[in-house]
Amino acid sequence: MSYDPTRTPSPLLSDLPPLGMKASDLALDFRQYFGHTLGRDQHGTPPHCYYTALAMTLRDRLVERWKRTDAAYNASGCKRTYYLSLEFLMGRALSNAMLNLGVTDGATEALGKLGLLMEEVASEEHDAGLGNGGLGRLAACFLDSCATLQLPVTGYGIRYEYGMFRQHIEDGHQVEEPDHWLRNGNPWELERPEFTQRIRFGGRVDHFRDADNRLRVRWVDTHDVLAVPYDIPVPGYQNGTVNTLRLWKSAATDEFDLSEFNAGSYTEAVAAKNKAEHISMVLYPNDASENGKELRLRQQYFLASASLQDVLRNWTRDEGADFSRFAKRNCFQLNDTHPTCSVAEMMRLLMDDYGLGWSEAWEVVSSTMAYTNHTLLPEALEKWPVRMFQSLLPRLLEIIYEINARFLSEVARRWPGDAARLARMSIIEEGAEPQVRMAYLAVVACFSVNGVAELHSLLLQQDLLNDFYELWPRKFNNKTNGVTQRRWLASSNPGLSGLITETIGEGWATNLQQLRKLIPYADDAAFHAKWHQAKQENKRRLAALVSADCGVDFNLDAMFDVQVKRIHEYKRQLLNILHVIHLYDRIRRGDTANWTPRCVLIGGKAAPGYAMAKTIIKLACNVAAIVNADPACAGLLSMAYLPDYRVTAMEVIAPGTDLSEQISTAGKEASGTGNMKFMMNGAVTIGTLDGANIEIREEAGAENFFLFGMTANEVEANRRDYRPLNLIAADPDLKRVMSLLQSGYFNQFEPGAFDLVIQSLTDYGDYWMTVADFRSYVEAQCQAATAFQNREQWTRMSILNSATSGKFSSDRTIQEYSRDIWQLASVPAQAVGAQPKGEPA
Repeated sequence: MSYDPTRTPSPLLSDLPPLGMKASDLALDFRQYFGHTLGRDQHGTPPHCYYTALAMTLRDRLVERWKRTDAAYNASGCKRTYYLSLEFLMGRALSNAMLNLGVTDGATEALGKLGLLMEEVASEEHDAGLGNGGLGRLAACFLDSCATLQLPVTGYGIRYEYGMFRQHIEDGHQVEEPDHWLRNGNPWELERPEFTQRIRFGGRVDHFRDADNRLRVRWVDTHDVLAVPYDIPVPGYQNGTVNTLRLWKSAATDEFDLSEFNAGSYTEAVAAKNKAEHISMVLYPNDASENGKELRLRQQYFLASASLQDVLRNWTRDEGADFSRFAKRNCFQLNDTHPTCSVAEMMRLLMDDYGLGWSEAWEVVSSTMAYTNHTLLPEALEKWPVRMFQSLLPRLLEIIYEINARFLSEVARRWPGDAARLARMSIIEEGAEPQVRMAYLAVVACFSVNGVAELHSLLLQQDLLNDFYELWPRKFNNKTNGVTQRRWLASSNPGLSGLITETIGEGWATNLQQLRKLIPYADDAAFHAKWHQAKQENKRRLAALVSADCGVDFNLDAMFDVQVKRIHEYKRQLLNILHVIHLYDRIRRGDTANWTPRCVLIGGKAAPGYAMAKTIIKLACNVAAIVNADPACAGLLSMAYLPDYRVTAMEVIAPGTDLSEQISTAGKEASGTGNMKFMMNGAVTIGTLDGANIEIREEAGAENFFLFGMTANEVEANRRDYRPLNLIAADPDLKRVMSLLQSGYFNQFEPGAFDLVIQSLTDYGDYWMTVADFRSYVEAQCQAATAFQNREQWTRMSILNSATSGKFSSDRTIQEYSRDIWQLASVPAQAVGAQPKGEPA
């Protein structure tokens, strides 16, 4: 039977009875999937099959709500937002689906009746390899909040076959292994091949006049690939709404060249197929090489073009080629510079495919696109060689040059004769190797430009994007990041979240500001005891993880001092390590009076081509080995480096942490979201006035935050006369630390292993001001150690940090995006089992 989109489907296809949500219903469907769909029995069953059967059982319930959500959006004619991101660090989906469906207890009971343990079944799920760090995890939190707030938001990303990498530590060195997270399939996704899009690369641009003598443009002789969509449901919290994350997989337009194959040239026959599939093969290929850079650009355009074509397909299906109301019904949020090709691609599609003139197309683009900046590091603002754009995306390069010419005309009118300003603001950076400045393209085209913390947004306006702010101040705004309390407290910390619900009710799960009701309990002795008990159980879970993954035993009565995040010099894991060396030196010298036992945990991945970051990992591992092997440290100091830091690990780490290390050089961290997860779970922060730390301190109170270090303004002011060698010489503690490093104490059989680190602090001028902040950091750590000895005081600080974390819910962030940028209305989905509107009971 051929498919006819105009045919009204039979009621038999839609009027299915609602699926049961009781344990018995779940058990029955689980058995059906396990026995019939997967064809398994009790003999020789791979463990992941139990997980797959449960996932499919739950997915059916999500699909019911998914379809009703989409129907509600379509019926309302509501405005929609499309969140374009190269990363979505979703983590595991099973626990999130159970929580949001409200069936955690029922599913656990169902498995129990079948002789299975939920914990064992859930452990078979691999973390989805769709992101790397904070950027991707933020995107995942945002999707969760959009669904919980019932906002019509669709996520668009890439379906990477392999995640960034699995990290092993061998002899202290980071070793990268492929993260083939899809090796057992992904039961949560639905392939939608009917919505496949064609993506162009290479070729040439042909200018011609049409029958009406209008100048038109064709992009021809291209090498095309296909973008095949896979949809993943994103459920809201127990509200019937399920939104969509659409991920694109690359595929060849033809499976292989049959003539080449028949001629015996097997490799050549499948070359095009292999090249096409490379686009969605690996998250963030190493871009240290020219080939790696080219692949990154291919990925970015692939995401932009497929997603925009998909949105335009939906629009033209209903509205034809009339785009006069498009901006009232659609908005695109570009998550960092990665999707910025969308600007030029949207212009191309509107002009070349739909016949709009430049002014009409630009009005659509500049009214629908919004840009979130995530960095204050100039080197992190993406730039692509013009020659690479010319080779891969010649039509887009033409459009970018035209956008730039028109933009520079506007700048010249505002500041006549200011050639230096024109050069600074140009989208094309001239030089020996001209570059396309992607951040500038985004700022020029988008109607909204936002930072992700108050300080970050201010520094964007005053420094990094100051020229643009002076031209368009009304474009710029702040949206302080947040994280979803459903995953990062309700799901990952059942002990503490259960105590909170028992004490103040369950409303905090959708309104985190209700945690402020805990403030009166900060001085309640009975509540203190329960809070401490929950915290100790979480520390026990974390200690078990450290023991299993690192072979290091943590003392539960010690302070758990944790820093887990991407390894980068500006995040200053090195400062943390220097402090551990300082503590070790104190122990060796017998300076242990009034000592606070401490267990230090560091974790994170270094980019494969980032030599300094890898050296920092090696140093952390070597220092840990020395500390843990020294009998003098027993009971006083332990240290571990956790391999393969990931979402699932963080779900154990954040609840078990006492002291959260957020110690970046002031003015360099855009926001941070790990700091929010720790705070929400009752950790106390030691940190600089950087990123969202400032707002965390404001909410928790200065007395519940260990502050150290220079401010962003002080960092820049001190650069002029900064002499790290003078500071080292003047500080006896730091001098001893550096002497231990320089003597090779931590690399006795690896000469020169840490020369790069030593030189960065001395010969190379200590750009990240690690030496400058060392003394202040040590003093703040002493304050934290003293406070931890007073259990009542520390528990009070812990309670107050959690109680005042309400601002840092991603629900608040998304409400601000929706109100100020997207202008969306909440659209409730019809409840499953309810009578459809307009039909008789």
